[in-house]
Parts: sequence; structure tokens; C-alpha cells
Amino acid sequence: MRFQLLGPLSITDGRDVVVLPPAKPTSLLAALLVRPGEVVPTSRLRQAVWGEEQPATAKAALQSCVLRLRRLFAKYDIEAQAVVAVAGGYLLPADGDTLDLLHFRRLTSEADGAGESELPLLRTALGLWRGPLLTNVPSELLHRDEVPRLVEERLRVLERVCEIQLDRGRCREVLVDLWEATRAHPQHEGLAAQLMRALYRVGRQNEALAEYRRIRAHLRDELGVDPGADLQRLELAILRGDEPLGPSLETAAPLVTPHVAPAPAATTGDAASGTPGAQHGRTAPAEPHAPGRPAPAEAHPVGGAHRSAHAPGPRLPHVPGFTGRPRETADLVSHLSGGHRPDGRTDAAPLLAVVSGGPGIGKTALALHAAHLVADRYPAGGVLVSLSGPDGTPRPADEAAAELRSALPSGASLGSSLVILDDVVHPDQVRGLLDLTGAGAVVVTSRMGLAALVATHGPAVLQLGALSPQESWALLTTVLGQERVAAETSAARTLTDMCGHVPLALRIVGARLLTRPKMPLADYAAWLRRDLPARLALPDDPRMSVPLALDGALRRLPAPLADAHLRLARLSGQITAPAVAAALSVPETDAEELLERLLDHGLLEEDEPGTLRMNELFRAHALHRAARPGGMPQAVVATARRALPSGAT
Repeated sequence: MRFQLLGPLSITDGRDVVVLPPAKPTSLLAALLVRPGEVVPTSRLRQAVWGEEQPATAKAALQSCVLRLRRLFAKYDIEAQAVVAVAGGYLLPADGDTLDLLHFRRLTSEADGAGESELPLLRTALGLWRGPLLTNVPSELLHRDEVPRLVEERLRVLERVCEIQLDRGRCREVLVDLWEATRAHPQHEGLAAQLMRALYRVGRQNEALAEYRRIRAHLRDELGVDPGADLQRLELAILRGDEPLGPSLETAAPLVTPHVAPAPAATTGDAASGTPGAQHGRTAPAEPHAPGRPAPAEAHPVGGAHRSAHAPGPRLPHVPGFTGRPRETADLVSHLSGGHRPDGRTDAAPLLAVVSGGPGIGKTALALHAAHLVADRYPAGGVLVSLSGPDGTPRPADEAAAELRSALPSGASLGSSLVILDDVVHPDQVRGLLDLTGAGAVVVTSRMGLAALVATHGPAVLQLGALSPQESWALLTTVLGQERVAAETSAARTLTDMCGHVPLALRIVGARLLTRPKMPLADYAAWLRRDLPARLALPDDPRMSVPLALDGALRRLPAPLADAHLRLARLSGQITAPAVAAALSVPETDAEELLERLLDHGLLEEDEPGTLRMNELFRAHALHRAARPGGMPQAVVATARRALPSGAT
């Protein structure tokens, strides 16, 4: 079991997450975890739990609270991490495997002096943070004394990440992080200085000066002081044009970047989900993490600039505000970090990773996010190519190959670029392109498991399911703001449950509520429930639609398999082969085959061997679809498996 402190306080076994209720044992646990492995005096613990109004029998009350916490531990099999009573206080032993705070500190320590690995390690460490700290801990002392200290640890790492990117000339890429950080911490002069430098280096001098005026006005209004001497000198240097432009890649050579066309409706949501695209009350730009997956890209130089051996390689679209999935991100970054071969070797096959999961789960977003974290290892840049058409069918092999050839930078050494093959339908699509790429790494995203490719090429495999309840809560809190969510915690949890913890659905809910700032969350939940999931769509962008995404997933299935999916929605809870055989009137062996196929297409999730379940949002859609006139088939034939594509393994 693992404690999660960097967000709402929770306990997880790596799969299920329990967000602790706002109660006294929760405050006690938080007070111990913010000082892991240290003896926390009883007086400090009493103040953290009861504040200034402590009970008359404070000693006995604390002992009772410790007992309740130990019972909670026993409930979740955490006896090995029991609270230890020592002279004068209590301590809770922990390490990087049992507490995310210590994992964060371990990663930042490993990053110090790690050279090219420093940036990926620090970005992975930042990915452990899941939103505002300790929102479920009702302790004034901890929020006053401990939360600011922990936030400062994160800000130091964020500053270092931004500084590395500025030093490497990645000024445009760092702007997204700096805009968000300076608005979340409006009086932080270090972040403001970095934002001013980044803006100035990309030719936006007026905006850099406007940022100085913003923080100066804020400091005067809030604290009655002017910015520090360093910030004042920076403003003067920008005014005079004396500030060095630095090693800005943006000004060194013409940019080569992939053109991202609007996404087809049939592929809605895979890249649009996975993380919130809006933070602090503003929506994200229409990039792959915002509305819809990038359509097949025709990589070409911006403004007609020609590609040269010295120009920066093509840039992958940025994923703003990526939240959650720290373990999957760390695994993918670790695998890709060996992709660039500085010794110039060209005989080795590219590193290969497969990211699979159902519609709207966020496969493309994770692939793009990880690719940006390891961008420094692939100096020739990154390329994203979609391998399915608007109707979900595989693109012709020669068309995809031609696009990939034109997108890869000419003159680049083999192994120096990273390729994302998006929305793969069949393993042969990948096999035919691996030798062609000459890339150092290839990341494949697919709604299918692609077991045949796994068997022949042995890639790293990441299977994505719905977000954990805690990650869903953090996503909604990040999009809507802590104040609005905290005012209606019950309604917020209802919304995350109604969304099935599917990132695409949560993004749609967040966008709807952002445009209706006065609407109570409970009223919106009631409105949504009256026509779920049909109302999980944005009227001004048909690509942002859960029904269209799931309809598109069903269209990709052979008819018998789609029919089986609709019928299985009637089975609540766990789904087993005997229950499916009875429900569909087919032999149990055919029921097992159908379940395997639905699992491989990401429409079912595996609880344990032999026991599957359907996401509640997917279930609601299937029931809604089956209720349409002609929506439910008359029968599912026993020969269903003979109607399935041979490559869908």
C-alpha cells in the first residue's frame, strides 16, 4: 500500500484509490506524513487535530485518535506501517515506495547532476502532484505551516525545469508552464522573471513588459512593495534591448513543425482525454489534448521554410496541464530515455512501446506528454502520424509510409528522432513502418492490445483504463478551481462517477461548467443525469462528444461483437463467461472468445483473471444505444468469432 500526500490525502494499492474522509484521523495521518520517519511531538499532533480548542482530556483523546488510525490501517492491510509510539510523540516509518512525497524527493535527488536525464526525472517528479494539497484534511495548522513548505518544494523543481528549457532554447514550449505557474502564484518573482525572458526571446517584448507591470501592480496592491532589484534590472534590460536572447532555437533557424488538422469525429477523445486542458479557469488551446486527436498530419515547414541538417526537427504538439498517471508516465519515460544513441549506432532496432486503452482514455495524450519529457534525447524531433482514417479504417500502407518519409527530417542521423504511430488498427501497420522510420523510438497507440505485435517485437506495454476516483477529483478541481469544487464536494464526486472517470467525459463536464460559472454543480449533475450520456457533448464542437466517440468505437467492431457489447450492458457488476453464455445463449467457449475480443478492444476492463467489468459510462451508452429503435439485435450467433478480423488479436 502507498500513501498519497501530494493532493487529497489517500491510500492506494496501485489500482484502487481511497480518498480519506475529512475527519480527525485524517488530520493525524497528514501530520505524521508531512514529517515522515520523524518523531512528531504529541503537542504538535494535538494542535494539528484539534487546533486551539483542544478537549479537556487531550492526552486520552489523542490516544483514541491513534487507535482509530491503526484500525484504518488494519482495514487496508497496512500493519507494517503502523503508527509507532515513542517517548514524547509518534512517528510513521515511510520510504519512496510507500509515500509519494518521498518518491518525489528521491527523483529530484537523482536528477541532481544527472545530465541529459535531469529534465525527464524532474518532469516525472512533478507528475506525482495531483492537484491542491490536503483538500480533505481539516487542519488549520497544516494548511498554515506545512502546505506552503511543500508547495515551495514543488516550485523549486518547476523553476529548475523551466530554467533547463530556457537554457536549451525551448522558449515556446516553456511558455505554457510559465503562464499557468505565474497565474497560480502571482507574486512569485522568479517565475515572473522566467516568463519575461521566455517572451522576450521569442520576440514578444511588449508582453514581457506587460508581465512586469502585472507583478509590480500585484505586489504593490497586496504587499505595498515594489519588485526586487533583479526583476527591475530585467525590465530595464528588456526596455533597452540589452537582455541576451540566449540559445533560443526559435530564433536560430526556421522551425519545422507538423501541421495538425481538425480531428475527425470518429476518433474523438483519445488525445482529448487523460488530463485537464484547462487550469485556473481558462480553457486549453485546441491542441491534441484539448478537442480531439490530431488527424493525419502532413508535416511541412511552416511558412515555406526549408528543412536543413542544422534546423530543429519537427515539434510534436504540446499537452498543456497534463495531470495524473504518474506511474504510466514514469514507465514510458524510463523506456524512451534509452532511445537516443550518442555513439551513433545505427544497427539497433528502435525502442518500441505500445499504449492501449478504450476510447476517450487518453492514450495519445500520454504518448505526447512522455515524448516531450524525453525530447532532449531525440534532437531530430518527433513525428506523429495517424494510421486510421476518419471512419476508423486503416489508412493505406503506401499513404502512411509516404507521409512518414516526408515528415522525418532529412539528413538526421538514424536513431535521433521519435515517432508516434497513432490509432493503430492492425499489427501489420506497425511492422511495415518500423524499418522505414530509422527512428530511435516508436510509440504506438491503439484501442487494441496488439498482442501479435507484442509477441513478435517485445515492446513495452502500457494498458490504460479509467482514471482513479482521486485522479478524477484532481482533474475536476484543476479545471474548475478548488473553491468551486470544495463548495459542492458531494455533487463533484457524483459528476466524476457519472463520467465513469473517463478523461474525455470529465473534460467535457469541466468545459460546460466553465462556461456556466454560476450554475451549481448539483443542478448540472441533475441535468446531466436526465439524458446520460447523450448530454456529454459540447454543442460547438461535435468532436468533443462521448456518444460520438463510443459510436465510432462500435462501428469499428464486427457486427456480432458490437451486438454482444450492447447486450452485455444488461449485466451489472462483474462479468464472467458463464453469465455471458447464459445472457447471449451461446456456448461458454464462444462467450470466452467474445469477452477476450471486447477486452482487447478496450470496451471491458479486467478486475482479475476470469472476471471482467464494463465501465459505467460505457454501460450507460450501450443501454442508451440498445434502446433506440432497431438498436438491439435479435440474436448473437455462435459463429461470432468467425466474423472477427484475423489480425485483431
